[in-house]
Amino acid sequence: MGVLTALAILAGLILVHEAGHFFAATWQGIRVSGFSIGFGPALIQRRRRGVLFALRAIPLGGFVSFPDDEEDSTIPADDPDLMRNRPLAQRALVIAAGVIANLLLAWSVLLAQGLVLGIPSGFSATPGVVVAAVQPGQAAAGSGLQPGDRIVAVDGTPLAGGQEAVMALVGRIKDAPGRTLRLQADRNGTTVNLPLTPTDSDGIGRIGAQLQPNGSESFRAATSPIEPILQANHDVVALTRRTVEGFGTLITHFGETAPQVSGPVKIVEMGASLASQGGSSLFLFTALISINLAVLNALPLPLLDGGQFALLLLEALRGRPLADRYQMAFMQSGFVFLVGLSLVLIVKDTSQLPAIQQLLGR
Repeated sequence: MGVLTALAILAGLILVHEAGHFFAATWQGIRVSGFSIGFGPALIQRRRRGVLFALRAIPLGGFVSFPDDEEDSTIPADDPDLMRNRPLAQRALVIAAGVIANLLLAWSVLLAQGLVLGIPSGFSATPGVVVAAVQPGQAAAGSGLQPGDRIVAVDGTPLAGGQEAVMALVGRIKDAPGRTLRLQADRNGTTVNLPLTPTDSDGIGRIGAQLQPNGSESFRAATSPIEPILQANHDVVALTRRTVEGFGTLITHFGETAPQVSGPVKIVEMGASLASQGGSSLFLFTALISINLAVLNALPLPLLDGGQFALLLLEALRGRPLADRYQMAFMQSGFVFLVGLSLVLIVKDTSQLPAIQQLLGR
């Protein structure tokens, strides 16, 4: 059920993004020829009011198509309702609408959290430190640590709770490059003892794992009808800033952060885990992935909304569109890059799944 919930959330986020483009176009009377979720051959399709709606085989996104891009279109090239014949401002709204839709969805989800669960009032910490993620090939993975493990003691010393416990454990790790630490962890109710030897990175111990406090978020009732709105505003801004900073770090420190990048398989796996927990975790997962989709699509890369917007900006500066052959080369290079990246991430994620690791004898 957790995996189905995560898949439903991801499909819903893609649907909302593409619906943003679709409704921004149809609202302005711009001709639309297709609305697709996924890429490749259509599994299910139906034509209504001249628009072909389709569910396609490769679930790595979606797209809204326009008659402008169809060589066999019977619509005259000078039709005023074609996308390319509309003013720049109208085309810009269509391109930006997907990003705007994802940001609005994230805000709505966080508002719903405030209305259903209440206003976050702090973190209720319990003893131990949770392993949120493990990088393959690093010390943590070599020791046998797995995502979801709760580290309760180091060298026989129990860990307290909260952020202080995380900082204490991180401090022990940094101070022990090349020296074996004896961890005691709780794994689904079973106690496991693991030897962990941090790697030496310029005299500082590193293990390649993401650690977080153990416990749960507590909530209180809103003091006024407007408080959930203000809280949602604050959370969207904070999550968006954090996401933008994350993408910035990936660009400026690619070698260090690339191993932490995850693709569709790992996202579904993480979403399934959060779905099983329910409550605030699922709200936050939905909002965070929606904001990530918005920021990712805003990047000035081919095939993404940001790439389309960059071409539109170039047209505004030049006073005329870029030649078709250059636009086509730009888009084709983006297709190869994005499909290649998606395949690499899927293979990377799949190879890390416990069942596949056992199958490979790891």
